[in-house]
Amino acid sequence: MNAWINEQTHLAGQSVTLLPLQESHFDDLANIASDERIWKFYAMNCVNRITLMHELTDALVERKKGTQFPFVIFHNGQQKIIGSTRFLLLQPRHRKLEIGWTWLHPDYWATEVNAECKLLLLTLCFEELLTVRVQIKTDENNIRSRKAIETIGGQFEGILRNDMIRENNTYRNSAYYSIIEQEWPSVKERLVNLYWSRKSKQLVAH
Repeated sequence: MNAWINEQTHLAGQSVTLLPLQESHFDDLANIASDERIWKFYAMNCVNRITLMHELTDALVERKKGTQFPFVIFHNGQQKIIGSTRFLLLQPRHRKLEIGWTWLHPDYWATEVNAECKLLLLTLCFEELLTVRVQIKTDENNIRSRKAIETIGGQFEGILRNDMIRENNTYRNSAYYSIIEQEWPSVKERLVNLYWSRKSKQLVAH
């Protein structure tokens, strides 16, 4: 079991709560994952239920090993699961980790949800786990994701060529970003402002 992050850790926000992934969440996630748009830039296509079940089961195994900590994203207002995210590459000795495998149903793209997810995750990282570095990566061609990372203050570090092999055996180049402890105060302020800006737009739209 992971000693760095308590197995009962859940992160409660205003719009969403991040809950530790459990097998009981698998069916809900499979229903959400059926939208092809979600997986366009992933190395695997989890529209395929078997593929998704493998990835989720593997995440639970890795949590026991202490290398990952997966969450589901629960929408507080609508009382339902809308996606997933996780900590990867946990290295407590060096106080660093990666935030990744973040996906949402497209209905929640460009809303306040991702901003609050990152605020919750990064607050835990820098204010409780005392990380010195948090890494985020994405497909170099995923412009929407790269803009989102840059908007919250992620610093571009470069492109790793042939970083991953996709299911179709093509190679993916990944754009790497990071946030370090000295940058956290300004990143936190940006995330809070971004959350309320997008929240306000959603309220106006409805």
